[in-house]
Amino acid sequence: MQVWVEGELSSFSRPSSGHWYFSLKDQKCQIRCAMFRGANQRIRTLPKEGDQIRIRGKVTLYENRGDFQIIVEHLEPAGLGPLQQAFEALKMKLQAEGLFDPARKKPLPVTPRHIGVVTSPTGAAIHDILTVLARRCPAIPVTLYPTAVQGQAATADIVNAIDRAQRHGVADVLIIGRGGGSLEDLWCFNEEAVARAIAGCSIPTVSAVGHEVDVTIADFVADLRAPTPSAAAEKISPDQNQWLRRLAEQQLRLGQSARRLLLRLDQQLGHLAARLRDPRRELQDKAQRMDELDMRLNKAMNLKLQQQQLKTGHLAQRLGTQSPAKTLQNAGEQVQRLNERLNKAIRQNLRQQQEKLQLNAQTLNVVSPLATLGRGYAIVRDDKNRIVRSADQLSAGQAITARFGQGNVSAEVTKVNSVTE
Repeated sequence: MQVWVEGELSSFSRPSSGHWYFSLKDQKCQIRCAMFRGANQRIRTLPKEGDQIRIRGKVTLYENRGDFQIIVEHLEPAGLGPLQQAFEALKMKLQAEGLFDPARKKPLPVTPRHIGVVTSPTGAAIHDILTVLARRCPAIPVTLYPTAVQGQAATADIVNAIDRAQRHGVADVLIIGRGGGSLEDLWCFNEEAVARAIAGCSIPTVSAVGHEVDVTIADFVADLRAPTPSAAAEKISPDQNQWLRRLAEQQLRLGQSARRLLLRLDQQLGHLAARLRDPRRELQDKAQRMDELDMRLNKAMNLKLQQQQLKTGHLAQRLGTQSPAKTLQNAGEQVQRLNERLNKAIRQNLRQQQEKLQLNAQTLNVVSPLATLGRGYAIVRDDKNRIVRSADQLSAGQAITARFGQGNVSAEVTKVNSVTE
C-alpha cells in the first residue's frame, strides 16, 4: 500500500552500499525508513538532519527487528523541521548579540599546563581524548568534569560542569563535547543555556561534538571548534616528540657554541701566556741591570776622583812655582772646598743609587712568585709536571708535587672534591 508521510528527517546514514537509512518523526512518534540506491539516485539535493521532508512509499515489516518501516520510492523537501527551525532561530539570535565574533574569542595556550574535559565519564569521547593526550603529551595533567551529554538533564548538567571547572581554577583550556549521534542526541549542545555558559567561560574552550559533519551552536560560541574529540586533543596538545627533537637541536647548538667559546678562550690564554715573562727571568734581568749601574757608578766615582786629583796636582805645581803664601792658602782652601763638594756629591749620588736599588728590589719582591709562596701558597704540579689549576684536573691515586716557600713535597691524591658554582 502506497502512503504519503511528512515529518522531520533524523538519524540519516549513507553506507557504502549507496542505500539511505533514516527516521521520519514529528513531536509524538517516528518511523524508520529505507530508500534504496535505485530510488535515491533520482534525488538531486542530498537531504540533511533536521530537514522537513515528504515521502511516498510502502509500509513493510522488517522481520529482523520486528518493527514496521517505509520503503521510500520518492522524497521531496517540505520545509524546515521544528528542531532545525529552533537551531536557526537561536543561531541568528546569538550571532546578533556578537557571541560568534572572532574578536571576542580567547587564544588557546601554546603549551597548556592543565587540561579540563567536560563530557561523559563512560563515553567514547573521553577515551579518545585520553588516548591522544597520552601519546602526545603524557606529562600534562587532565581533569574530567563528568556530565550527562544526552537527555533532558544534560543541559543543566553541562552548565554545572563548566561552572565547576571555572571554580576549580586549575585548567587553562577546556574541551567540551561528546561522540557522534543523531540530531536529538546532540541537541543539548544546541541549547541556549549551554551556549551562553561556553561563551561566558573564563577558560579558553574547544567544542568537540560528534563527527565532522555535525555542527552545533556550541561550535560557534566556543573559542575553537574541533570536528571530533580526538581532533580537539590533537589541536590543544604539544607533540612531545617534536619538543624533544627541538630540545636536542638546541642542546647540540649550545654544545657547539660552548666548544667554540672554550677554543677561543684557550687560544687567548695561549697568547697571553706567551707574552707573560717568567718572573725569575725578570728578576735576573733586574739584578743584572743593578750590577751594571753599580759598575758605572764606581767607574764614574773613580774618574771624578782622578780628575780632582789631577787638578789638585796641577794646582800644587802652580803653587810651587808661584810661592806666595796667600795664593797657596787660597788654593788650599779651594781644594778643600772642591774636595768636600766632591765627597758630598759622591755620597749623595751613592745614596740615590742605593735607594733606587732598594726600591727596585722591593718591587721585584712584590711580583716574585717566591713572595707569594712565602705567604702560605703552594704551586701544585701533576705527575707530568703540569701546573694544576682545578681539582677537576686530578683523579684519585694520581701523584702530585707541591712547592712551598721553603722546600717541596710529593703526595698522592686520595679524594677529589669538585666545587660547583
